[in-house]
Amino acid sequence: MGTADRAENKGEDLGGRAKEAFGAATDNDDLRREGKADQASASIKDKVEDVKEGVTDAIDKLRGKGD
Repeated sequence: MGTADRAENKGEDLGGRAKEAFGAATDNDDLRREGKADQASASIKDKVEDVKEGVTDAIDKLRGKGD
């Protein structure tokens, strides 16, 4: 599930970058802010994925399933 989530987050980030760029090109501050918010949301989701993976790895290691 992590790879699919990361791909979705990347898509959200790229969409946010496009919104921000289009907002800057058209002098639309609302669209620019929305793009930045989308990027921030994707970044936070990626950090949550990092934590989830770390916890899963730690649990697996404790159970003897890790490297």
